Amino acid sequence: MANLKTIRDRIKSVKNTKKITEAMRLVAAAKVRRAQEQVTATRPFADRLAEVLYGLAERLQFENLDLPLLKKREVRTVGLLVISGDRGLCGGYNGNIIRYAENRAKEIKAEGLNYKFVLVGRKSTQYFQRRDQPIDATYAGLEQIPTAAEAAQIADELLSLFLSGTVDRVELIYTKFVSLISSRPVIQTLLPLDPQGLEAQDDEIFRLTTKGGQFEVSREKVTAPTKSLPRDMIFEQDPAQILEALLPLYLNNQLLRALQESAASELAARMTAMNNASENASDLIGSLTLTYNKARQAAITQEILEVCGGAEALNG
Repeated sequence: MANLKTIRDRIKSVKNTKKITEAMRLVAAAKVRRAQEQVTATRPFADRLAEVLYGLAERLQFENLDLPLLKKREVRTVGLLVISGDRGLCGGYNGNIIRYAENRAKEIKAEGLNYKFVLVGRKSTQYFQRRDQPIDATYAGLEQIPTAAEAAQIADELLSLFLSGTVDRVELIYTKFVSLISSRPVIQTLLPLDPQGLEAQDDEIFRLTTKGGQFEVSREKVTAPTKSLPRDMIFEQDPAQILEALLPLYLNNQLLRALQESAASELAARMTAMNNASENASDLIGSLTLTYNKARQAAITQEILEVCGGAEALNG
């Protein structure tokens, strides 16, 4: 019977674990919905900003623009902004982005260049600090659903590094959301900004829905407007000054979108991991229950045999 008690305790423990993983899955699913709502809420500003920048860049495309954020110089040091998570239990999300950043750093070093890390997330910070990597700044404990204030704080640090000449190029390494079960690390050059790269491109947003009691994701193509500014438009200020003022906003917006994509990827990875954990727990409970029933049946059979044997002995 001691064996039966051990199996019962094990079943109870696995059931409690399943309750936790299921709760974490539901919480992650709710936060993914909030991430979707945030992307939708910030899109009108992003679209309008891209439209204005596109018009200004088109108007000034034949002029010699001497703007600090557009100035390209010889690259000696590259700044790597790496966005990871603060917590685990999200499958390979953190491991994938850390390996991607580490490989990129090795490539830069192989080219004879220096690099500096700006790290977002406790996981990447702990990893690179243990390996004595050159780290300029770290950010941890950010909101699970990123805010514009957080993006602006990180952008200020990057602008300071670039404008002071500490780094000559800034690359952003983050996880792009593909689907609830798929995401991929990507690299984007943030600084210097390229006026030819300001054209709005086809974008996609995800929508988390339920079907048959199961979560599923659908993607929607969104094309931002790229209207040219009227040729007879009169500017109170020099268009180059307006462009210079708007470029930091564009940088902030790019960072905010990267933070949103990373947060959505992390939440989707955690939801998938917790869903797999719940399914594994259910399978283990079924296996343990079968083992328990077999052991219980064997114990009952043994007791019956002992009773029958004792009765035969008395009758004999």
